[in-house]
Amino acid sequence: MKKIALVLAAAAAFAGLPTIAHAADAQTTAAAKKLLEVMDARKAMLGSFAEMEKAMPAMMRAQAASMIQSDTSLSAEQKRDAMAKVDKVLPGVAKAMNQMFRDPVLVDEMLAEMVPIYANNFTAAEIRELTAFYTTPLGRKMMTMMPKLSAESMALSQKIVLPRIGNLMQQALQEAQKQ
Repeated sequence: MKKIALVLAAAAAFAGLPTIAHAADAQTTAAAKKLLEVMDARKAMLGSFAEMEKAMPAMMRAQAASMIQSDTSLSAEQKRDAMAKVDKVLPGVAKAMNQMFRDPVLVDEMLAEMVPIYANNFTAAEIRELTAFYTTPLGRKMMTMMPKLSAESMALSQKIVLPRIGNLMQQALQEAQKQ
């Protein structure tokens, strides 16, 4: 059961990684806030969260299945039992994640943390150029497409990165069992 919880936690971590914010000047910070407003970042984020809600249960199940199936210390019956536990626990985890993604405070916190990210990585002039771009038809299309692009990127991560993480975790668990 600990392995299942570890896998579910690792998969959930792919939903977003923490960032470190630094102080930026007031002009750049104001420009970053304006950029996020023009980008309709709140709507894009909500769309991305909706896509993650759909994708995460399958990602978590696939990761758990990969780890369980590759565990040579488990018999076929133990593997079936482990997957049954995953299938039993997963709906509750998915429900909790969905509630988390729908919490309006989450979006507010994310947006507040995004301002320094932009302000620390772009100058005020660069942010104004980005703001101008996102007011164009192509910029608006980019923002409309962002949730779909995020979902496709997440699926790509599931396909390419998560199996590798599963293998690393499996190796670590096997090493821990030897000790």
